[in-house]
Parts: sequence; structure tokens; C-alpha cells
Amino acid sequence: MRLFAVVVLLFALLVAWTSRWTVFDAKALRDNALNARPLIAQLHVKRGAIEAADGTVLARSVRGPRGTYGRTYPTGSLFGHPVGYSDVALGQLSGIERYRNDELSGQGDSELGSLADQLQGKRQQGDTVVTTLDPAAQRIAEQQLAAAGTGAGAVVALDPRTGAVKVMASTPGYDPNTIGDAGVFRALNAPGSGAPLLNRATESSYAPGSTFKVVTAAAAIDTGRYAPDSTINGDSPKTISGVAMHNDLNTSWGDISLTTAMTNSVNTVFGQIGEALGKRTMADYMSRFGFYRRPPLDYPADEMFASGERLNGRLLPVQSSLVDVGRMAIGQDKLAVTPMQMAMVVSAVANGGRLMTPHLTDRVVDPDGRVVKRIAPRVWSTPISPRTAVALNQMMRNVVESGTGTAVQLPGIQVAGKTGTAEIGATGSNLTQPSFVAFAPADNPRIAIAVTVERSQGGFGGTVAAPIARAVLQSLLQRP
Repeated sequence: MRLFAVVVLLFALLVAWTSRWTVFDAKALRDNALNARPLIAQLHVKRGAIEAADGTVLARSVRGPRGTYGRTYPTGSLFGHPVGYSDVALGQLSGIERYRNDELSGQGDSELGSLADQLQGKRQQGDTVVTTLDPAAQRIAEQQLAAAGTGAGAVVALDPRTGAVKVMASTPGYDPNTIGDAGVFRALNAPGSGAPLLNRATESSYAPGSTFKVVTAAAAIDTGRYAPDSTINGDSPKTISGVAMHNDLNTSWGDISLTTAMTNSVNTVFGQIGEALGKRTMADYMSRFGFYRRPPLDYPADEMFASGERLNGRLLPVQSSLVDVGRMAIGQDKLAVTPMQMAMVVSAVANGGRLMTPHLTDRVVDPDGRVVKRIAPRVWSTPISPRTAVALNQMMRNVVESGTGTAVQLPGIQVAGKTGTAEIGATGSNLTQPSFVAFAPADNPRIAIAVTVERSQGGFGGTVAAPIARAVLQSLLQRP
């Protein structure tokens, strides 16, 4: 009996340990960077294709020697950042190729299911990932960015009703077809290359400038402390946090409404509002919109950046004594944001106060054509009330109708927007970082957009970034 008990115990241990590595912890073992076996095995797997929303093939596998497969990207650099690249031989993946690797490599099913397929002699094959991306609008966004400023910047366009990412453009870009060349890969990472592998839509930190006034106005109205017709003095300069704050051209506006202040982007009004609301309230509303967290996007976490106040590369709590809440309220101080984050902000305003979870994947289809996964629209947060969203909608319409954002106007379509212009570089360099956020049609929003141009010689959000937003909006709104 003792011998029998020992044998049973040993057999149980054997089952437990083999099950651990083949079933329960198989994914962890497979994803271990020191384990080269899965990479070698994947060379013999035909990865699934990646497609745009209209069926355009963005990535597909091609057969190589001795039953191996390589990856090709028919659209070249157009979708380099959102789609990413997959070089299985070198163990390098990024973007959707990395986030959806299990589905693309045929490992999306359970380990027991995969084992059953092997026993039946089925060859492992990846599923197709169909994205929400729009090739025509993506191309226009990249062309417009390349022609503006120094050619660097980003555009993010979302469907505010569903969270679907229609455009994720970042320039300069790269051609994922060349990643397998070691020399090219080194050159793309070399100092002075312009960081073409960096996805500026999700990884770059930009000063939002006056586009952040949308967040400040949202907090002001949603708390009940202010209304669109509240009167605030807009003279210039005003002492904010013990230091003089100026309006553009040092214009003094006198007593004006909050709507007028938004329309003409009056700094001193929003600086006063930031001080009056205080750090705790501003921190609360920033958190509601997603600041201080990576975006909830189906994209690799380490390829995304959390927006917020930053010092020496680290997030700085809004409540810190080092934060000037008045200047943060106008998009200055140490505020650093991604275009994705600002697109989420205006998306929530456009969608009546509900922020939908942004997503790049629409559905996953198996080799037999069956939809095995569909990404359904899901509310991520409700940062503001519907009443506040309606008020902001009207205020942002005024910006486009008669304020700083007239360059985004579209024939027969009402657009709501907000400009932003941050001064960068040394004093007197005249270098700016123009940005623009918008949504349209204003009465039934279908697209929310954020544009940032990295460097411009004296350009403004209304003159440099707004025309880019206009071109992309026009392209997307042409289709249902």
C-alpha cells in the first residue's frame, strides 16, 4: 500500500508538471524571450492577414524556402505604425502584429484545442485581423503632415459613437518591409534619424496648448461652478500663481462670457478658472478623461504613453506643489499629452459625455471565414454629463464659426473644434507646436480628430493644424 501510494503521488506530480507547461502556463512559456523554440516554430506557420476596414490587405504571409513563411506589407509605410511589423526570425514584433500575435499565429484558441488540431493532423494557420482603419483618410493625413512644418507630427481620428480608430498617422514613418534588413533597422534607430519607428500618435508627449481648454471648460461647467454665459474678466496681463499671464498679442478683453473666452482662446480667463477650480478638481476631471493612464487601446502597452504633468520624464501628480494649475489650465506648465489622449477628450464631448473604448480591431476571422471575435462598442467612462457635453459642443462650434478655428470649416457641415499653439524651443526662436481638435458633424458627430504638428516656424493651430483636420474630416465624412 505504501509503494502504491508513492507511485500514485509520483504519477500525480508528473501529470501536474506536464500539464503546467503544456496547458496552464503554455502561453507564458511560449512568450518567454529566452525561449527560441516558438519563434522557430512560427516560421512554419502561415500568419493571418491584417486588413483595413475596406478589405485592403495591410499585411500578409508569403511562402519562403523549406516550408517557411515571411511577411510582406503591400501598403508600405502607410500603416507602418498602427500595423507594426513581424520579423519572426529576429523575434521582433510591434503594433497590431504584436498585440494580436496569438490570433495571427493561430494560437488564439485554447491549448487543448490546439493539441486536438495537431492530433487530427491540421496544419497551424493564423486568423485574419480586420481593422477599423481607413486607407484613403490615412493617406491624406500622412500627406498633409509631411507638407506641414518640419514634416513630423500625428493625426488620430475616432468614431466617437463606437471608439473605432479610423486614422492613426505618424510622420516620419517607416516601411515595415525593410525591417528584416539589419542595416536598415540600425539606421532607423540611429541618432538624427528623426525617430521614424516612434509612433507619435501614442508615444510622443506634446504640449497641448489651448486645446486643453476643452478639459478646463468641461470641469468648470460640469461642476456647476460656471456656465457658458458666466462673466469673467479677460484683461491682460493677469497675475496667476504670482506670475503675470498674458493673452495673445496682450489683448485685454474686459468682462466677457466663458463662451467668448473659448471662441477667442483667452488665456487669462482660463487661468483664473484653473485657480478657482483648484488642483483636486482638475485632477479629478483629467482622470475621468483618461489622463495619467495609458489609453485602453488594443495596442502594446509599452508602445503607448500616459498623458499628464511630467517632470524629468516622470508623471507629476496635479496636486504637487510643483504644478502651476493656472498655467496647466491653458495647456502649458509641464503638461505633456499624446494625440490619442486629446482625440479621446473630444470624442467624449462629441458622444454626449460618454467616452467609448478606442479600438483598432473590428473583428477576427478564422481560415474558414467564421468570425471568431468581434469587438463590440463599450463605454469606458462618463467624464461629463450630457448637459455639459451639449454646452461644450455649442462653444466649440463658435470657435469654428467665428473664432480661431475658421480654417476647418466644411461646406454644408458644421464642425466643432478648438485650436492650440504651444511655444517651444529657446526664447525668440519663434518655434511653435500647433495642434487642433475637432468633431463633425456637430449636430450628429461621426468623427472626432486630434492633430499635432511637431515643429512650425511661427505657425498657429488655426493656420497649420486646422487645415490638416479639415482634409481628413472631409475624406472620412464622404463615406457613411
